[in-house]
Amino acid sequence: MLQQDQATADSIRAAQSAPLIAIASVIVSMALIAIGNGLMFAYIPVRLGADGFDPTWAGLIVTGLSAGGLAGCILTGPLVRRVGHARAFMVLSALIALSNAAIGAGPIPLLWIAARALYGFAICGLFIVAQSWLNDALPNSIRGRVMAVFYVAYIAGLGVGYATLAAVDIHTAAAALIGITFTALSILPVGMTRLAQPPAPQAASVALRRAWRISPVGVAGMLAVGGLSMIVSGFAPIHATAKGYSQADVALLLSAMPVGTLILQIPLGWISDRTDRRYVLAGAAALATVASVFAIVFDGGALTVLVVIYLLWDGAAESIYALSSAHAADRAAKDELLALSSSMLFAWSLAGFIVPGLVTALSAVFGTATFIYVGIVIASAFCLFVLWRVMAGRPTPAPTSGTFAPMSAQTPLPVELAFAPDETATKR
Repeated sequence: MLQQDQATADSIRAAQSAPLIAIASVIVSMALIAIGNGLMFAYIPVRLGADGFDPTWAGLIVTGLSAGGLAGCILTGPLVRRVGHARAFMVLSALIALSNAAIGAGPIPLLWIAARALYGFAICGLFIVAQSWLNDALPNSIRGRVMAVFYVAYIAGLGVGYATLAAVDIHTAAAALIGITFTALSILPVGMTRLAQPPAPQAASVALRRAWRISPVGVAGMLAVGGLSMIVSGFAPIHATAKGYSQADVALLLSAMPVGTLILQIPLGWISDRTDRRYVLAGAAALATVASVFAIVFDGGALTVLVVIYLLWDGAAESIYALSSAHAADRAAKDELLALSSSMLFAWSLAGFIVPGLVTALSAVFGTATFIYVGIVIASAFCLFVLWRVMAGRPTPAPTSGTFAPMSAQTPLPVELAFAPDETATKR
């Protein structure tokens, strides 16, 4: 009898833990993908620089990636409605593996532009699928904590991938093979998951004018961080390589940047939950502006100083993403959340495409440090806009404010596949 009772208790515990194990499969898969992605972000500009290619090619590759991401925002919804979340996840992972294989063919700039556009499409789609899948599966009581783990796991994976560059022979296909390996490994947890798939998602239209009426600061923040995030992560290794920093130096610089995201977002988010988020947004934008000014002052100087500067710059810029998302959600009605999420992601993607293209064109004339000056303009303009809105508008009443959750601008908001918390609870 005791053995039977013990067996029953064990089965109950197993049933309770099964959903968390299933949820962990999606998080583990994205963390594995992040390692390969971080390595490829670092490897491409270093390899092009070592082979004597003009830095403009590296900038065009970043622009191609952004264009692919914009397409991913539009086409992922129809893909998931056709084949479901799990199959869409595996299809998109396969596209990343194909992208890495093309990179492994050697430095052929036109091929690499196409490959990174394919990667941009796939990674944007993967985040939309993964986040919406988790959002549907998670109960309200733990959603914020699990999504925080999701973002931190991906950011940590990027850092590991960046650091891996220091141990890779860039004149071989080793980096591409490592990227393919981690992408292939990422398919296994999702391929074997017991996590139930959500029903077919509903489409959400992009309505920027409506989103602007709901939250001008939120939309402006997404436009600002879409440009800032792509130029800092995409052009920092290009510029560092052009300035003569070694492969190990570039790896250290890039691997330190995600640390800034982890260090700054939690305290800034804690403060924003207790005051008008616009004050915190203005502070984050001001910090990004100051850090980018110091990046100019100490450009080409001691690596240790630059690591600290870029850590603060990237952390402040990434914080704008999460704070803008939280601020917009505070001001939206429940029936506005889906369209708002769609419009915010479109704004982020649009800026992420236009700004790198502009930086690439200007860099051909003014040099690879152009992205820093563009970053100063974007961050300072957003800071001034937020301060103007503070003076012109009223703060969100404290009782209606939601809870801040850490996010990264490298991890797009779920859009066409989004489910509002109340809808999620109803479905279950």
